[in-house]
Amino acid sequence: MDITVFTELEFFFRILIAGICGGLIGYERNNRLKEAGIRTHLIVALAAALIMVVSKYGFSDVTTLKGVALDPSRIAAQIVTGVGFLGAGMIFVRNQTISGLTAAAGVWATAGIGMTIGAGLYFLGVAATLLIVAAQMTLHKNFTWLNFPVAEQISMEIEDTGDGVASIRDKLLSHNLEIISMKSRNNGNGLISLDLYVKLPRNYNVTQLMSLLSDNPHIKSIDL
Repeated sequence: MDITVFTELEFFFRILIAGICGGLIGYERNNRLKEAGIRTHLIVALAAALIMVVSKYGFSDVTTLKGVALDPSRIAAQIVTGVGFLGAGMIFVRNQTISGLTAAAGVWATAGIGMTIGAGLYFLGVAATLLIVAAQMTLHKNFTWLNFPVAEQISMEIEDTGDGVASIRDKLLSHNLEIISMKSRNNGNGLISLDLYVKLPRNYNVTQLMSLLSDNPHIKSIDL
């Protein structure tokens, strides 16, 4: 394939469309006050499209030489690896709670869209962009039939009376609240630090949980 000025203009158009699609996904994330917003998604999509173009067409001047054989997918395959490292840096684990999964998946999907458009599959790339944005906007709405059980981390200080921990455990179990894990340690000042990881049923929120525990006289402080 001979690379001309008009061919490079088409390649530039691909990169431009990919950047716009990435920016559209980033705009939706920005509206939800996420760290990975317009700039991140735009750059990822644009760079993925650029690398895809280079991988597919950048070595056309040597592929016609006798005895030269190249795999055009090798460079493009490194996009997935690179974005994987980028996404891993966006995932955080704190108190048995994982955050950043959707942001990492969004960046990964944005790279896929950039690769798709960089390969010349315009309709597929744009359609995937609209599908991702529509899914994000739809699934963030408050659908009662999509209320899944959630888990909450609770840290508290209770009096070291011997039955304080047992009373809290029994109180939670009596209200069908499943205790996933429970860790306690003696602070040495007459108080026990208690860390609970509790599974909340459908339509049960943190406010109700706090209200349930607030009337326990053994509890001195609660922190979520």
